[in-house]
Amino acid sequence: MRRILSFLAVVCGAAAGLLAASVPASVHFNGTTWWNHVKVLADDGMEGRETGSAGLRKAEAYVVGELTKAGLQPAGSDGFYQAVRFVQRVIDEKASSVALVRDGKEEPLVLGEDAFFNTRSELADHEVTAPLAFVGYGLKIPEKNYDELAGVDLHGKVAVIVAGSPAEIPGPLASHYQTPGERWKPLHAAGAIGVLSIPNPASMDIPWSRMSLNRTHPSMDLADPELVETVGIETSVVLNPDRAETLFAGSGHTFAEIAALVKDRKPLPHFPLVPSLKARASVKRSELSSANVIARLPGSDPVLKGEVVVLSAHVDHVGVGEPINGDRIYNGAMDNGSGSALLLDIAASLAAAHEKPKRSILFAFVTAEEKGLLGSKYFAAHPTIDPKSIVADLNVDMFLPIVPLKFLRVQGIAESDLGDRVTAIAQALGVKAMADPQPERNGFIRSDQYSFIRHGVPALAMSVGFELGSPEEKIFKDWLTNRYHAPSDDLGQPVDLGAAALYEEIARRLLLDVANGSSRPAWKPDSFFRRYAT
Repeated sequence: MRRILSFLAVVCGAAAGLLAASVPASVHFNGTTWWNHVKVLADDGMEGRETGSAGLRKAEAYVVGELTKAGLQPAGSDGFYQAVRFVQRVIDEKASSVALVRDGKEEPLVLGEDAFFNTRSELADHEVTAPLAFVGYGLKIPEKNYDELAGVDLHGKVAVIVAGSPAEIPGPLASHYQTPGERWKPLHAAGAIGVLSIPNPASMDIPWSRMSLNRTHPSMDLADPELVETVGIETSVVLNPDRAETLFAGSGHTFAEIAALVKDRKPLPHFPLVPSLKARASVKRSELSSANVIARLPGSDPVLKGEVVVLSAHVDHVGVGEPINGDRIYNGAMDNGSGSALLLDIAASLAAAHEKPKRSILFAFVTAEEKGLLGSKYFAAHPTIDPKSIVADLNVDMFLPIVPLKFLRVQGIAESDLGDRVTAIAQALGVKAMADPQPERNGFIRSDQYSFIRHGVPALAMSVGFELGSPEEKIFKDWLTNRYHAPSDDLGQPVDLGAAALYEEIARRLLLDVANGSSRPAWKPDSFFRRYAT
């Protein structure tokens, strides 16, 4: 009978347009219930779940309904909800402009084609005219005695940087110092008034045409001034790499030379640039609110139930945007309907289990991840529970079950003993856990686990992985190029239900391993992030 049911599940999955691989030997998941949740969260009726939108509120209401049905306890500040306030910024491009000034003559940059403003920072209301200085990656990393700003005059200037880091800096450490706040602090201290950044052509997730497509979409920051990290920045511009040669003309260097060094993660030179930057950003500001959804599964141990393991995922996506192939709804099925659906699936599984975990488990569906990890940043700073009770965060974001699960990519695998635990669990299920094979993408700091890490909580994020040079690598690259932050991340894409079920099983076992363990997870002695726990 089990074989018949498995066969029928595969047939049904194929009929729905899915690549339903054989479901692993597990009594907990088959991929189908997970996908059913994704189908609700990524439905066109949710309108892409933009932060603060009616679509996101509708999706969160569905989440709350499912949590209530499973019997979980509300753990927000208002039932299941924790309100979060934001400042929203929208660029008015008709009243904005960017130009290079050379020998007193302006060379206008076409917004969208050549450059666009980054409005995640609070930009100045006045016109900014300033010299430009190229400072390589723009990094200062004291732990490695690495300082690209030493001896560079940045007073009153706009710093020009290329995204990336040198190979000599370990991936997680390099990622940490490339966060907007950590990168801006030394630049601001050196006197810079703004940043002009150039994406690394060798590691752009999506092409420039799509990167700039929704440049006028609302950006946000937290309304709490204590949590704003880019104070003092007057202008922030992103330049199309294809237009970068004009920036370097007359400097004695070419962008082709710089891009070749960046591709191989080699050190970069630093030098003044001939043109100056003239920029005026007209930004419309407003306030709005959204919410995190928080639920608790109480622990069973009289002592340990006061401690909490967090399983997190962001429930927001990017909403309705500029059309691609006639479609304006950016459904976010994988990003991150997949993670939110997993939380619902695991919550129902654990709530229905006869034996309850010793520690309590907190299910955190956070908002505004797409706006810069803002929902998790707020929760980590203002948790609805005792912050000292949080022993670990396991984050699920866009885990991409689009190929069979043979390799598990673990962000933070070497930073805490969580990496050792998940390695053993995966191995027992025939899966090899591995570090991120593409550290230059800075995945370690690009999702919500990083908000917990910065408050001293051991954390990691996992996704379906691949080996470099494999056919699977090309599948993932094609997905990023064509579906990441595009309307085609929808319910019509191929999904491997067997990989999803196996991933869920690994996540469930890791969650229970931490919840039932005799000791709290601990940072490795040599982990840079251990300092946040003190």
